[in-house]
Amino acid sequence: MTGSIQTEMETLLTNAFSPNHLQVVNDSARHHGHAGDDGSGESHFSIVIESDAFTGKGRLDRQRMINAALGDIPGQRVHALAIRALAPDEVE
Repeated sequence: MTGSIQTEMETLLTNAFSPNHLQVVNDSARHHGHAGDDGSGESHFSIVIESDAFTGKGRLDRQRMINAALGDIPGQRVHALAIRALAPDEVE
C-alpha cells in the first residue's frame, strides 16, 4: 500500500531529478517496535533512484541533494531513510 508520505516522496523526487528509475519502498513494517517507530506505518523508507543529475557527484553530495528535495521529510516526518542514488553509467 502506498501511503501519503511515500507518494509525496515519489512526487518530490520525480520533480527534482526526472529519474530514469525510482523506487521508494516503505520498510516501516520491518521496524515495528524498534526505535523511531511512531506507529504511523510511515517511519522507515528505502529509496533507489537513477538520474543524470547524479553524474559526477559523490555519494554525500547525492544524499544532500535528495534530502534537500525532500524538505522536512527526512529526520522530521520520517525516522530513517536509506538512499541508493546512481548515475546512469553506474547501473548494474
